[in-house]
Amino acid sequence: MFVGIANTPRNYAWGSTHAIADLLGRTSSGGPEAELWLGAHAGSPSVIEDPALVGGFSNLAEWIAAAPEAALGVDWASREADAGGPAAGRKTVAPRLPFLLKILAAGRPLSLQAHPTTEQARAGFELENEAGIPVDAGNRNYRDPFHKPELIFALSDTFEALCGFRPLAEVRGIIAELRLLDLATEQPQAAVLDLLDNHLARGLSDTVDWLLRDGRGGDSGEVEWLVERVVALADHAAFLAEGGASIGYARELATVRTLAAEYPGDPGIVLALLLNRISLKRGEAKYLPAGNIHAYLSGLGVELMAASDNVVRGGLTPKHVDIDELLAVLDFTPQHEPYLVPVVLAPGVSVYQPGVTEFELVHIEADADAASATPVPMRQITLTGPAIAICTAGGFLVAGAGSSRPLKRGQAVYVTPDEGTLTFAGTGEVFLAMPGA
Repeated sequence: MFVGIANTPRNYAWGSTHAIADLLGRTSSGGPEAELWLGAHAGSPSVIEDPALVGGFSNLAEWIAAAPEAALGVDWASREADAGGPAAGRKTVAPRLPFLLKILAAGRPLSLQAHPTTEQARAGFELENEAGIPVDAGNRNYRDPFHKPELIFALSDTFEALCGFRPLAEVRGIIAELRLLDLATEQPQAAVLDLLDNHLARGLSDTVDWLLRDGRGGDSGEVEWLVERVVALADHAAFLAEGGASIGYARELATVRTLAAEYPGDPGIVLALLLNRISLKRGEAKYLPAGNIHAYLSGLGVELMAASDNVVRGGLTPKHVDIDELLAVLDFTPQHEPYLVPVVLAPGVSVYQPGVTEFELVHIEADADAASATPVPMRQITLTGPAIAICTAGGFLVAGAGSSRPLKRGQAVYVTPDEGTLTFAGTGEVFLAMPGA
C-alpha cells in the first residue's frame, strides 16, 4: 500500500526561513522552518493525506498503534521493541516504525550535542522515570529508551558542521596558530593559552570537563578569559587577512567568529576548536554513531535516524546542559572526518548503509537523456521493511507488487512492506528510507 503523507516543518529558531520551501516547491511560512519530520515519532507524526485508506486514522502514529501488522508488516510488527527485554525485567513497548526521516535546514548553528548508546538510553530513561522527571521536562535527557544514530546527506552546495574530536596534533596546531596571533597583538596573553595546553596534556576528557564546568558558572574565570581571548584572536586574524596575511586554520577561526556572534561567551566556542570542521558537498553524507559530539552549522540536508529524541547537549544552546551525562556519553577517540561512502547499486542509485538495524537511505537520481528527452531506465529497490519516500525534484511513477502511485516534487509517501520490490520510473530525485538490510 502507498499512503500519501505530509507534515508541517518544525519552527525551531535555528531554521532557515526558505530552504525547505524552496526545495519542495512550497510557499514559505515566513518564519524559521528547521525540520520536516516524516515518520511516526510522537513529537510530530506525519499526517495521512487520505485517512479513508487506513481505516480513518489521521496520522502514522495512530495507524501503526491500531494496526501494526497492516502498517509495518508482520515481521516488524512482531519484533520486540523494548526497554531492555523481558530478561532484564523491563516492559516491552508497542511496535514502532524504527526510523525517522527529516528534511533539515540550518540557518544558524545548532547546539553541541551527542546521542547515547542503547544501553545508556535504557538506563538513563529508567533513572529519570524513577526520579519523577516528566518526559517533556526541559531538564530531561532521555525521553525514550532508544539510541539515536543518524546520518545526514547534503542537499545544499555545502553543508557545514562540527563532527567528532580532532587528532590532538591538529588541536595543538590550532593553538600554535593562536600563539602566533597572540604575539602579533599589542598585549600578548600567552598565559591563557597555557591553561588550554595544560589541560590538553591531561587528555580530551579533562579539557572538555574544564571548559564546560568553569565556563558555565565556574568561579575561577579561566574559561571566560580563554573564550574572550580566543574570540579576540579570531577577530585579529580576520583583520590581518584583510591586509593580505596568510592565516593558518582560517576556517576554524571563522567558525569561532560565527559562534561568538550567535552565542557570546559560551565555552562551546573554544570546544569547537577541538572538533573536526567539515564541509559536505552536495551528494556527500556523514554518519554520526553514539557518542559522537557534533553540531550542524548551516546547510540543507536529508537526515535519517533511529526514531528517538534523546539528545545530551554540551553548549551553544540556552537549553538544558548536563555536563556529567555528556561526559559519560561522549566518545573521546579522535577521528577523521566520518564520511559515509555509498554502495552504488546501479547508475543513479546509491544506498547509504551505516550498519544499524533501524535505517538505511537510498538515493535515486535520474536525468532525462539530453538527445531524446526520454527517461533513463527504471530503477528497482527491494524493501527491507516499511519505507518512506520523498521526491525532491522532478517526478516518478512508483510501482510495487500490489499498487502504484505518482510521486512529484514535494510529495512524500509511506510504503507498506508487502509492496516488495519498488520500481521508480521517471526523472528527478527521490530519497527512500527503510530499515537496515
